[in-house]
Amino acid sequence: MAALRAALAASLTVARARPPPLGRRPPSACCSALAGAMEPAPRWLAGLRFDNRALRALPVETPPPGPEGAPSAPRPVPGACFSRARPEPLRRPRVVALSEPALALLGLGAPPAAAAAREAREAEAALFFSGNALLPGAEPAAHCYCGHQFGQFAGQLGDGAAMYLGEVCTEAGERWELQLKGAGPTAFSRQADGRKVLRSSIREFLCSEAMFHLGVPTTRAGSCVSSQSTVVRDAFYDGNPRPEPCAVVLRLAPTFLRFGSFEIFKPRDEHTGRAGPSVGRDDIRLQMLDYVISTFYPEIQACHPGDHVQRHAAFFREVTRRTARLVAEWQCVGFCHGVLNTDNMSIVGLTIDYGPFGFLDRYDPDHVCNASDTAGRYSYSKQPEVCKWNLQKLAEAILAEEFDAEFGRHYLQKMRRKLGLVQTEQEGDGALVAQLLETMHLTGADFTNSFYLLNSFPTAPESPDLDGFLAALTAQCASLEELRLAFRPQMDPRQLSMMLMLAQSNPQLLALIGTRASLARELERVEQQSRLEQLSEAELHGKNRSRWAAWLHNYRARLEKDREASSDAVTWQAERTRVMRANNPKYVLRNYIAQGAIEAAESGDFSEVRRVLKLLETPYGGEAEAEAAEPAEASEAAEETGGAAGRRRSYSSKPPLWAAELCVT
Repeated sequence: MAALRAALAASLTVARARPPPLGRRPPSACCSALAGAMEPAPRWLAGLRFDNRALRALPVETPPPGPEGAPSAPRPVPGACFSRARPEPLRRPRVVALSEPALALLGLGAPPAAAAAREAREAEAALFFSGNALLPGAEPAAHCYCGHQFGQFAGQLGDGAAMYLGEVCTEAGERWELQLKGAGPTAFSRQADGRKVLRSSIREFLCSEAMFHLGVPTTRAGSCVSSQSTVVRDAFYDGNPRPEPCAVVLRLAPTFLRFGSFEIFKPRDEHTGRAGPSVGRDDIRLQMLDYVISTFYPEIQACHPGDHVQRHAAFFREVTRRTARLVAEWQCVGFCHGVLNTDNMSIVGLTIDYGPFGFLDRYDPDHVCNASDTAGRYSYSKQPEVCKWNLQKLAEAILAEEFDAEFGRHYLQKMRRKLGLVQTEQEGDGALVAQLLETMHLTGADFTNSFYLLNSFPTAPESPDLDGFLAALTAQCASLEELRLAFRPQMDPRQLSMMLMLAQSNPQLLALIGTRASLARELERVEQQSRLEQLSEAELHGKNRSRWAAWLHNYRARLEKDREASSDAVTWQAERTRVMRANNPKYVLRNYIAQGAIEAAESGDFSEVRRVLKLLETPYGGEAEAEAAEPAEASEAAEETGGAAGRRRSYSSKPPLWAAELCVT
């Protein structure tokens, strides 16, 4: 066993094993052990059975021959949906964390109790989930797609840092596509190196699993593997690059096909002059539609077996419905994607590609989580409209009305559950939700914590607990210091003065160096900053308290109507509490929590990543809560000492002030 572990951990070559015939299991563990260290064979992963349907159903490009051992050069890939690829080995890969619930989807059992067995399991995961060796049956390939990025057609993009490994079929009858993100260059890497660094990999790994446990449709992450290989990155684009450790995330989904997969057939764009690499190949477009519908929407295939026009229309309608429901779920947990380009939109309605994402802390509908989105195109409040715009790019304005209706229905249904309205639906419910969000905005209330507090709202008309509840709620509002930091002007006064002059004298030049929207936001910051300077903390607290008291008065009246519709007040209260606790999370992956885990991991301590992962498995509170939260709360007193450990606090706390300085691009 020790020899096998050493062979697995030391291997730096991409070992290729012949896939077993479909329906047959790979060789037994004892036979594998005899194969020697030249081609390490899996033991724990030996039962994974690959059936790579996508590569059989869709055209695959074989890279042109090049120097032996050299990665395939970036290039246009016409007439194909995939291009074969090869992972590049990493130096001394090491498991940061494994998501047991995600790996269980593949039929992989729970971790063994014995330390030696767990060690061997992690060594095997590090080898195969880094791309340093290939599982029997895996066929690495990179997917070709295009995309509209920030509203402009960018032409061919493709998997520049991700590789399809294959599709695992489970005994439960499920099919999961496995993908390695950060495994090296592909035909679509352009000028990049195909690598991902530890900080971004930890964020994607944790958020993929956090979203699943929140109940939001998402791709999954099975593992995060770090290494001693490094790449140079300028994290904040400020001219200060530094070496960072390379990492690889194992991602799972039914498919990673996206809206942009269908844009490879796009003719020359009138604005950018770019075209898809497979323009004019209608045969491949129909081939891809048939594959997607028959594989992922079999009920549509069954309803329209002989009418491809009706079949395609039904397919687009269902994609529209799933996308509308998805973005409604985002809005209800305060999730901001950050880069809602058409190439980051799943064709099966999943959250996909976690980059500069963020969760709302202080409620701000115009919050932009991506520091490079200077125009605010992908702000929190604009996500529904952007998703609809992306659907229009997919189907050229088909079914836009259906999106509005489905988003509105699902969003309001979810918000009713978050407010504990379990008996009746009333016409004024939409207005009540809008008033709540306006109150949160005006008071700078914490989005997640405010909803969570509503779980314990005293519903009795003359409840003596109301003052205490109001105090707890106003404690979640932004302090004067927080607001002054949030509305701090971003431009030098002289720069702002110049921009204002340009807006009047030369708007064309202004359009080249900025936008009217960004100028308007800066003016709002200046005005808000001026108002805040004249406000005391006591005055702010009084305003916040009166605003919340007014909304709670309306909320209590609506709850009373809901209670009256029930035959039993006790049963109603129990159901209200149950529904609210199942829809208002206590924990989300806030940026400051992710940053603490990243800093610890970069210093070689992976325990915080694993602790946060465990906590996020029960976002609404549960058995893992006390175990995971206790170490953080115990170190809260050391918050001011600096560093990741010193800055840890309760995972359900409002973010500390330093979190406002975190910049994600």
